[in-house]
Formats: sequence, structure tokens, C-alpha cells
Amino acid sequence: MPFRELTKRIFLGKSRDPLDPRIFHQLSLVAFLAWVGLGADGLSSSAYGPEEAFLALGNHTHLAVFLAVATALTVILISGSYAQLIELFPSGGGGYLVATHLLGETAGLVSGAALLIDYVLTISTSCAAGVAALCSFFGAVSPSRQLAYAAVSVVVLVLLNVRGVRESIQVLLPIFLAFLFTHVAILLFGVFRHVGAFPELVAQTARETRSTWVELGAWGTVMLLLKAFSLGGGTYTGIEAVSNGLQILREPRVRTGKRTMAYMAISLSFTAGGLILCYLLANVRKGEGATLNAALYQILSRELFGAGGVSAAFVFVLLVSEGLLLFVAAQSSFLAGPRVLANMAIDSWVPHRFSLLSERLVTQNGVLLMGAAAIAMLVYARGSIHVLVLMYSINVFLTFTLSQLGMCVHWWKVRRTDRTWWRRFAVNGAGLSISVTILIVSTALKFREGAWMTVVITGALVALCLAIRQHYNSVRLLMRRADDVLMTLPKPKPTDSGVLRKASAPVPSNTPTAVFLVSGFNGLGIHSLLQVQKYFPRYFANAVFLSVGVVDSAKFKGSSEVEHLTRETEQDLAKYVDFAEGLGMHAESNFSIGTDLLDEIVELCHKVKEKYDRPVFFTSKLIFPNENLANRLLHNQTPFAVQRRLQFEGLQTVILPIQVTV
Repeated sequence: MPFRELTKRIFLGKSRDPLDPRIFHQLSLVAFLAWVGLGADGLSSSAYGPEEAFLALGNHTHLAVFLAVATALTVILISGSYAQLIELFPSGGGGYLVATHLLGETAGLVSGAALLIDYVLTISTSCAAGVAALCSFFGAVSPSRQLAYAAVSVVVLVLLNVRGVRESIQVLLPIFLAFLFTHVAILLFGVFRHVGAFPELVAQTARETRSTWVELGAWGTVMLLLKAFSLGGGTYTGIEAVSNGLQILREPRVRTGKRTMAYMAISLSFTAGGLILCYLLANVRKGEGATLNAALYQILSRELFGAGGVSAAFVFVLLVSEGLLLFVAAQSSFLAGPRVLANMAIDSWVPHRFSLLSERLVTQNGVLLMGAAAIAMLVYARGSIHVLVLMYSINVFLTFTLSQLGMCVHWWKVRRTDRTWWRRFAVNGAGLSISVTILIVSTALKFREGAWMTVVITGALVALCLAIRQHYNSVRLLMRRADDVLMTLPKPKPTDSGVLRKASAPVPSNTPTAVFLVSGFNGLGIHSLLQVQKYFPRYFANAVFLSVGVVDSAKFKGSSEVEHLTRETEQDLAKYVDFAEGLGMHAESNFSIGTDLLDEIVELCHKVKEKYDRPVFFTSKLIFPNENLANRLLHNQTPFAVQRRLQFEGLQTVILPIQVTV
């Protein structure tokens, strides 16, 4: 095996066949694994969200009862509203597709850009927080070293994800289960341990609420609760991940997605609400160098096991599982983020290469970009968790707001045809109200502290996407004009017998053969054929058309999509063969279906070389007046890569220039 292939096999694993009808079942996730892979983001927010909310109450900790109930109900409400979104958009895409289809492309772009920045910051924050939690058990570690460890953890997660979705989740599954079981146990104990004090707690809460009402006034009390509720908004991050990643769920996707949302809602509402309530019941106070969660676990573990080694060991397991779960949360962003990027690539907001799948059938380019961006964010914030949390406090609720608004608009439009519209409208309307409230309060409170940087980065990304879309639209318009001219050329006239004039069937193997590498039946392919006849008159009597049906993220949704791609590729090649035969040439075609365009096309070229002794391979490349880095990023460089590969192996390759003036 060549060294290059051996290296890929070791680090990335064996290639997968997208034509295998069992592959979608093998790679798709049942609700439980989807809960692990996509729901960990929300569950891990219990490491910092409830603490932020509780601390914002200051000395008025008795209000935590209302805060715990509000937090749990909000999780359930937002999850329910996203379950309705899953029903309406079963193909996935989440907030990006909702905003695009229901509010317009501009709203969709803003939502998609906000989601991408949010996922990048989730990776950065989770890895930084996870490293900080783990380092606390092994003595003092310098900030620079923690930053290095966080960057290394991002690289490890990138390697896991380019190997495949299921593989990455299976590695992280034990961490998720350890967190779930230990935290459910300690929180249940924390609640039931003090169940006898509930009557007194209710009475004390009523007394102190009246006291606060007198001290701060009605408006002041409401604003204090609203501030605490909004500052704990990090608790709700990650809820949208399931709707974004529906493509990787097992059929029936809607049922699997709604079940996953139910698992997430139950686990997150219990954990977040339970933590806030236990803070109050156990009278937890913020300690030097320790989180509220750590202080709570120490108190409850001593009550459960008594002072000693068992209690310390249990606290160790609780905090380590909490720290490691943050890496699982980063993993969920590696699942959902690249899929949002792929959807935006299909719509030409970002370079088209981000919609391609690797040999392992994952959006590898998106995974690599997310990893690189996360490391850049870590370096910018110098690994500071506080700075990172401030930066991503706005975008998630911007996306929530656009998604809920889009759903409300939809239910209002179908109110005359859908009898249940009012109930669905009420759910999304409530979600919209909460999202707008948290967005406004979070922006007002955190903007000057550092959240402004997120606005700047998101705005810059939106501007970049607009420029990319404008470039693609200009090129597409020019290509359409070329198609209008070339696709309307007179078709070959039928002979007296009523059939098209055919060239003689087999040709000798030493016949000069023009091999055209085409993508779909379009003006570019016809232009290449006519250019060869123009510059090599009466030399090539034999034409071979080669094409690769590329399975990208838009087509990798089921075996039926791949079958459609196969039929479409065959039909396009048949049109080229008919056109060439009408010009008096012998013509034939061959194709393959795969994810790696370069490898597939090179293999097809070798098959032609085995059949014909004198082939010359022709491909086309868009040529811009001012070739620059942007053009190279936005347009496929496959022709040059193919030329290098084939010429190195002794196969003559010619790139036909197609001039473009944008």
C-alpha cells in the first residue's frame, strides 16, 4: 500500500462506499446516540449557566426557587418549539433553513453566520473550561500551558470527527454516561435530603420575597429576576443542535429527532433546575478558586458518605465527568457546525467545497475550518473562559429569535388551513418572547464587557458571505449566457432512415482519442468539445466522456438520493455521446459515484488508458482577468490537480481555458 494511503488509513480509517445501501443505516444515529452527540452541548452548559444565574441574585438567594422553575420550564418550552421546527423541516438545517425559507435569504444569512460563530465559540469555551477543570486536580498550571492543552484538545477532536460521526460519539459515550448517572444521583439526593425542609423553605421564600419587594419595589424585584434569568442564558445553548443535525439521524428522522429533543429537555431541565434549587437548599456560597458546583458536590458528598476518602473520590468523579463532558459539548459543535456550513455552501454563501464529503462521508472541510477557527478564538482570548463566554452570549439568542419568529410567521400564514395553528403559534410565540427578552438583556449587560467582539466578527462574516454570493451570482450569470448560446446549437439532423447519423461502432485501440472530463451536460462541456475540433481539426475521431457524480452533503441523505444522482449522471453523459456522434465522431462514456472527485476521475482516466493507446485528456478551467487567492478559494482547482497527477503518470492532459469577466 502506498505511504499516502497507509497514512490516511491509520489516521482517518478505511474509505466508505456511498453506493452501499446499508451505509446510511450504519452511519445514522438512533435517538440515544444522537442525545449523546448533539445533546451534550446543552447538558454541559449546566457547568456554568446555573451558577451565573444564581450568583446574579446576590443576597436575595431565596428568589432561586422562582429561578429554578423558570429555568426548567424555559428549557422545556424552547425544546418543544424546536420539536415543531423539526416537523416542518425534516431534512435538517435548523435555524438557518427556517430563517431562509420563512423570513428571507438575508435573515437566513444572519442566522447562519450567528450559528457558525456560536459553534466555534462553543468549541473554544468547552475545551478551555474542560482543560481548566481537569488541571485543577493536578496542581497549578500556567495559563499559557492551559491554552496549549486546550488547542491540543481541539486538534484531537478534529481527528476524531474526520474519522466519522459514529466513531467520535462512541469514544465519548462513557464520559456522557458517567456525567449523567453521577449527577442525577447527587441531585436527587440533594433534593430529597432536604425534602422535610420544603414547608419552611416555601414560607421563608414568601417572607423574603415580600421583604425584597419592599426593599427594591415591584419593578426592582422583577428586574433582578430578569437579570439573573438572562445571565443564566448560557444554560439554553445547544438546544438547537438536534434540528441542525437531522441528516445524521436514523429514519424516521422526525420521530428520532423529536425523541432526541425529549431526552435533551428532560435531562437539561432536571440538571439546571436541580442545581439552582440545590444551591439554595445546601446554602452554597462562592469559594476562592472553586465553582458553585464544586462547593455543592463537596457538601452533598459529605452528607451522603461522611468525611473521608469515599466522599473525596465521589467529588473527584463528579468534577472530572463534568470537565470531560465539556469536551463532548465541543464534539456536538463539530457535528452541527459543519452541517450549517455545508447548507450555506449549497446556497453559495461560502465556498462550495464546504459541502463536499470526505472518504469517511463527513464534511471534512467544515470540520477542519471549525477546528482552526476555534484555536484562533482560544489564542485571541488567551484561553480565558470569562472572555469566551462573554463573546458567545449574544449569537445563540439571535438565532433563537429568528427561528421562533420564522415559525410564528409560518403558523400565522397557514391559520386558515391548519386547525392546530393557534396551539403551535402559542408555543413558538412564547419561545420568541423569551428569546427576545434574553437577547436584549444579555446585549445590554454584556455588550461593553466584551460581547461587542462577537458582533464585529459576525458582521464581518455576513459581509464576507455577501461578497462571496455576489461573485458566484456574477459567474453563474455569465455561465448561463454561455449555456444559452451553446445549448441551443442546431442538433444533428436525422438521416433518411429517421435515426441520427452514427459513427462506425468499435475503433482500433491506437485511434487518437479525446477524453473529456465533464460535470453535467452544460455549455462548458460543449465548449470543450467544439474547441478541440477547432484546434485539432480531423485529428480526433474518437471521443470519451468521463464524469464523477459527487456525493456531497446535499445528496448524502439516503440511498434514493444517490440512485437519483447515478441516473442523472448517466443521462447527462448520454447527451454528450449523442452530440458527439451527431458530429461524426465515435463516442462513449464512463462514470463513477464517489466523494473524492480527484481520486475518482484519475481512476477513470486509467481505465481509458488501458483501452486506448493514444488518449489526450481535456478539462476546462475558468480563467479570471485578475487571478487571486479569492478566485482560487471560491472555484475548484481540480483541473490543475488532475493535470499534475496524470502527467506525472505519463498521461497527456490539456486544460482548456474558459475566460470569465466578472
